[in-house]
Amino acid sequence: MEDNKKRGGDAPIACEVEAGKKYSWCTCGHSENQPFCDGGHKAAESTPNLRFEAQETGTVYLCTCKLTKNPPYCDGSHNS
Repeated sequence: MEDNKKRGGDAPIACEVEAGKKYSWCTCGHSENQPFCDGGHKAAESTPNLRFEAQETGTVYLCTCKLTKNPPYCDGSHNS
């Protein structure tokens, strides 16, 4: 499968998550539902999503630039 990644945005998105709940983070940038996967990677022939489980209930900042070294969380890479 071709890796056809693109930036999904230029800043993180604050998201409310619940402890123990699983989420699908967009890894390719093609989702129209950033930062979450909507299956856009299939049409773009890109990488699939990343499933993660929230460790705590609260606000997290999820990456949209897809450059983070700590997926799915923003690490400030969009500032580079």
